[in-house]
Amino acid sequence: MNTFFCSDHSRQTGEDVIGSATNEQTYILIECPPPWISEAFNSKWVPNNLRNLVEEMKRAKLPIRFLLVANKLSHKVDHTTVLIYQKQEGLSNGYRKQEFRLANIEQVAAVIQKWLWGMSSDSEVKTSEIRDILVCTHGSHDKCCARYGNPFYFLATATISDLSLDNVRIWKSTHFGGHRFAPTIIDLPQARYYGLLDEDSFRSILTRTGDIQCLNKVYRGWGILPTGLQILERELILHHGWDWFNYKVAGKILEQSLDNNTMLAELSFENPSGSLYTCQAKLVKDGSKTQRLKSSCNATQESVVIKYAVASLWLTSKKVETCSV
Repeated sequence: MNTFFCSDHSRQTGEDVIGSATNEQTYILIECPPPWISEAFNSKWVPNNLRNLVEEMKRAKLPIRFLLVANKLSHKVDHTTVLIYQKQEGLSNGYRKQEFRLANIEQVAAVIQKWLWGMSSDSEVKTSEIRDILVCTHGSHDKCCARYGNPFYFLATATISDLSLDNVRIWKSTHFGGHRFAPTIIDLPQARYYGLLDEDSFRSILTRTGDIQCLNKVYRGWGILPTGLQILERELILHHGWDWFNYKVAGKILEQSLDNNTMLAELSFENPSGSLYTCQAKLVKDGSKTQRLKSSCNATQESVVIKYAVASLWLTSKKVETCSV
């Protein structure tokens, strides 16, 4: 019997979780009660029209991440929620959300098709500033998400209730990557990824208070940024503190060496008062953190996971400043 747990192994090796957030153009979240099988959209509650549409989107290579989600009411409610999160162009603080409330899951495929054609739907509902937090509990895809994700979902539900946060919804979710960091979450609409969470770090993330250094252990990166830029963004969080979560950013890789050992990254950001800054940094392969490991419980062989460090950093505004990290 295979007793290997990828999340335990990642913890034991001290793997740095940063740079593992997925940079998605669009998320489409569809409420669908578990159980979910390993290939989630072949699960029994997913109708054929939706399954076929998702397959069609995959074949067309559209930049859309489809996920099934559920909460403790999903078996009982008389409607199906669909959430569409789209990345915004330019300086941004996250994704733009649209929410739809449908009579049942059979109606989902038609609404998504209308959305793809740019047509409005009378099932769209207005929502206030709600955070949707997804916890991967997809144990049939990777057993660590059952072992750590399910208990964390219940802990997170209790924590949100304890803090009386009525603007936060918690969802169980199918696989969105990084199961070796279970329990792992996406915090939408910002689309920040976290892993190896416990109650204390989750409380800090929910309230954006407490010791910012906890992000060194649990912050996987911001999904609006390419993975190479996520290490740089974490450095800026640690410098600016929780205020950084109110900033807007845009970033790109300017240069990359052929062997991928070094890159030049640029991150522009705007603070809440409207001041604009541009930060450039040289990122270098960090030999002490780059390692070979199994990326999932079912992996048959190890793969090399390259980690980067910020070697030097330049910050510019109207008044040119430089700083080193």
